[in-house]
Amino acid sequence: MAVAGREGKPGTRWPRAFRRGPGGGRRRGWLLTGLGVVTAGLLALHRFVPNAPGRLGSLLESFLFWLGPFTVLLLLCATVRRARAALLVLLLPAAAWTLSFGPLLLPAPPPGARELTVLQHNVADDNADPEGTARALADSGADLIALQELVDPALAVYRQALAPRYPYHSVQGTVGLWSRHPLTGARALDIRPRDITEPWRRALRAEVRTPYGEVAAYVVHLPSVRLGPGGLGSARRDESAALLGGILAAEASAQVVLAGDLNGTVDDRGLAPLTSRLAAPERGLALSYPAALPLARIDQVLARGAHVPAVRTLPATGSDHLPVLVRVSLHGPTRP
Repeated sequence: MAVAGREGKPGTRWPRAFRRGPGGGRRRGWLLTGLGVVTAGLLALHRFVPNAPGRLGSLLESFLFWLGPFTVLLLLCATVRRARAALLVLLLPAAAWTLSFGPLLLPAPPPGARELTVLQHNVADDNADPEGTARALADSGADLIALQELVDPALAVYRQALAPRYPYHSVQGTVGLWSRHPLTGARALDIRPRDITEPWRRALRAEVRTPYGEVAAYVVHLPSVRLGPGGLGSARRDESAALLGGILAAEASAQVVLAGDLNGTVDDRGLAPLTSRLAAPERGLALSYPAALPLARIDQVLARGAHVPAVRTLPATGSDHLPVLVRVSLHGPTRP
């Protein structure tokens, strides 16, 4: 039997969630409006969110990108509920997210004449298929390959598979660099947090003699972070980043490329000692971790004396990280 609708005409009764009782639609509209204001504030003013307790600021910045999809969900809810004021307010976080992340989604520019391609990959020390991973790396066509979590016996597999196409390489501790161009002066760097007493070598520096001049190449693996009841456990990572930032401040080379598993996004203030000195990719989202359902790009390639036009991920290997392939456009003079 027909039931009187909202306008008093025969029709189907609206579900309770969509009916406007006295003030009900207004209350739902205010809730969406409030969420929109908070989301816009977090996107635009995330640097003012305190990092204590629990490094909440870093935690927010690690997943800042996902406030965009959250805003889309709020817009859909406001549309369904016909909350006009909320729709207008939600344009604020939509605009803030677009300004921050929109450029990453634009098409990458065509390759330039002075570019290097850098492949960054944490191969995972428990990788069950180092042979397949090594083949994928060798087939990538990159000029430089930076790897972390290199352990025996898999290290011998990577050395053998990469040698034909990458005749120059250096491994320091558990990080390594393979290159098509000559390497000189390779050495380990000390970025070990103070409370780690066991052997710990997870950073190296080498000079790469490219056709576009000398490049100081860094390969690093910053300490892991943990999310627990006390918040984001990133103290060790932040300490290592500060030590590395000091090394970069003293770096004399005009052209610098840093590749590594930084265990953080470029928005995370804990990596500010690096991101304040080096340029991040301009195009490409390239979420790299975890490989099964990527939520963030914690595998980074940053540069100085250069810009980074584009980054993209490659297909999954036997690692829990996805490889990222990055184009680096150098500014320095061409080598004779």
